[in-house]
Amino acid sequence: MTHPDISNSEIAKLISEWIHSERDRKILKRRLIDGIYIEPLAEEFDMSVSQIKRIIVKGSRTIFSKI
Repeated sequence: MTHPDISNSEIAKLISEWIHSERDRKILKRRLIDGIYIEPLAEEFDMSVSQIKRIIVKGSRTIFSKI
């Protein structure tokens, strides 16, 4: 799911810069940097799988459009 030419530290910087919701930043970092799958994230954040998917898709589009 990550971009092949970008490091985890660069991803973390983009997330911090472009994702304004603290919750969404945490979710994106757990998925894109830590590699946690969607179902465990849904449990961790007490959200539905579809909510987590929407946050990941929208956030990924946002940050990867900046590189």
